[in-house]
Amino acid sequence: MTLLDRAIVRLLPAVPKPVVRFFSGRYIAGSTLDDAVHAVEKLNGEGMLATIDVLGEEITHEDEARTIAQAYRDVFEAIRQGGLDANVSVKLTALGLELSYDLCRKNLVDVVRHAASDGNFVRIDMEDSSTTDETLRLYRELREAGHANIGVVLQAYLRRTLDDVHSLADLKPNVRLCKGIYVEPPSLAYTDAEAVRASYVRSLDALLDAGAYVGIATHDEWLIGEALTRIEERGLERNAYEFQMLLGVREARARALVAAGHRLRVYVPFGEHWYGYSLRRLQENPAMAGAIAKATVGRVLGRA
Repeated sequence: MTLLDRAIVRLLPAVPKPVVRFFSGRYIAGSTLDDAVHAVEKLNGEGMLATIDVLGEEITHEDEARTIAQAYRDVFEAIRQGGLDANVSVKLTALGLELSYDLCRKNLVDVVRHAASDGNFVRIDMEDSSTTDETLRLYRELREAGHANIGVVLQAYLRRTLDDVHSLADLKPNVRLCKGIYVEPPSLAYTDAEAVRASYVRSLDALLDAGAYVGIATHDEWLIGEALTRIEERGLERNAYEFQMLLGVREARARALVAAGHRLRVYVPFGEHWYGYSLRRLQENPAMAGAIAKATVGRVLGRA
């Protein structure tokens, strides 16, 4: 990873969308539900679980949010018909959070109830820090209303996360713990890699102490090792936790974890609203951003 790659990350929004799409394709199943189904079938065939995400973070109207909610109902139908081992992950902004809390809550309850009717599960994803309070509020409200088939995400790089773990402990929550990828100010988030790792381990310990089911979402080999040590020390059964990774990332390591007997779930996004997700994945991987820049320069020179 070079300083040039890091600088290029800041310029990604200026890169032509077709170029971004080409390089980020490894992270996205495709534009259609059929694309996602095929990706999940392949993962299931390798002994992996999946969580399907309908990309849609550019919602500006209520009807768009309702369309996303309907898309999730279609996903559950595809899971049922295909006998897939998969659940779903939802972003609250896609369900209308930035338009209206009540609209988002209504759409979320609709998705959660539909999942329950199929014996399935919904993960409430975490977005940037402007949505954290409302995300955790919605999670608690639905859990206290009797919806047991929901989980949430916590991001270790946020300074508040350990406090959030303690505040959720009474629910014995189902939590995906990840590092976090959104750009946040240093006052809210750790910016040093080792500080983020340390926060991740502290949060993991606190979640396990609280009896939470943890989706250990990381590609960091050091953190995987720390998690494996804790799993062994605590004598955790294989159904008491799972590892989670992104589609197209560290596939060989994912297969190795499965071969060792661990549950592993792969995040499978699909849909037309792929651009924002692609930019974040590329910002997480500056070396690939550098490759995009080289391809773009080559394209321009070729035209010249």
